[in-house]
Amino acid sequence: MRGGSRWRCQLSRAMRLALRWCRRCRPQRGALGARLLELWSYSTLLLKSLYSNSLSNGDTLLDCAFEPVYWIVDNVTRWFGAVFVGLVLLLTTSVVVIIYLFVLPTIISTYPLCWVIWHLSCGHWLLVMVVFHYYKVTTTSPGHSPKDQIHIPSVSICKKCITPKPPRTHHCSICNTCVLKMDHHCPWVNNCVGHFNHRYFFSFCLYMTLGCLYCSMSSKVLFLEAYDAIERFYQTPAQTESYPETTAQKSIIFLWVLTSTVSVALGGLTLWHMIIISRGETSVERHINNKETRRLRERGKVFKNPYHHGPMNNWKLLLGVEKRSHWFTRVLLPSSHLPDGDGIMWDFSFARSDPMAI
Repeated sequence: MRGGSRWRCQLSRAMRLALRWCRRCRPQRGALGARLLELWSYSTLLLKSLYSNSLSNGDTLLDCAFEPVYWIVDNVTRWFGAVFVGLVLLLTTSVVVIIYLFVLPTIISTYPLCWVIWHLSCGHWLLVMVVFHYYKVTTTSPGHSPKDQIHIPSVSICKKCITPKPPRTHHCSICNTCVLKMDHHCPWVNNCVGHFNHRYFFSFCLYMTLGCLYCSMSSKVLFLEAYDAIERFYQTPAQTESYPETTAQKSIIFLWVLTSTVSVALGGLTLWHMIIISRGETSVERHINNKETRRLRERGKVFKNPYHHGPMNNWKLLLGVEKRSHWFTRVLLPSSHLPDGDGIMWDFSFARSDPMAI
């Protein structure tokens, strides 16, 4: 009996405590909505504290949302760089083989001696320049920001490398390092285009365009003859004087279509680089300078590029021309001379107090 009485006493005490707690927690009119709103605000604040701060904005959130896409593009570009280089070598080799097998024999047997000498000289000169500059742009380092030196001229700290970033230096997400005077990352050379190989890249684009134009113009007559022969063969009904298509005809058509297409596409890219080089800019700086120009125009100011020394001086700085003979020895002939400067220190065309691109 004592055990049952004690059990009933404890149960009665627990029920009184629960009833007292429910009376204290009984919500007043409107208090439940306020409590839920306070809980929602606190949860939102807690969630934002995990990924946001006072410096976050729409651009930051958009970059975070597209970060997986950037990662996929960067890794695919890095993995397929060697494939693109192999494709360039394969197509270039096929063009050279077709020229030697079908175009040059026709030129030697039908053209006058002076034109034969010109074709042999011009064609082999373009071939040497293309091969030399492509080898140099793929094997030459663009230049990187020194990580073991602290006391260097810098305009900011790279938030990915956590190292000082000199002027005109940008971080390449594909190479995962900061590149001096970065222009862009080119998958066709599997390398970044920067301070130490910018000249090689532009020279390769220029001489490859000229080489494709030369091949396209040299094989134009052969292309028209091959195209007419194949067209007559596939006519319905077939003509009595038509002949089966040959490997030479297919090769000539492949050569002309490939070189004509590349000359147009690569010629446009070369023309674009000629424009920005004349302005003393890189591809990255072109976008930055355009944005800065619009921002200052809204404030009634004018943007000036501190690295623009005049079109001719810009070309001399890129090509390393210091005297007249260098136009021949360093531009028209293969040359491995280093560019002007170390890519860290830069000469400004006016005082640093003016607006400048970084």
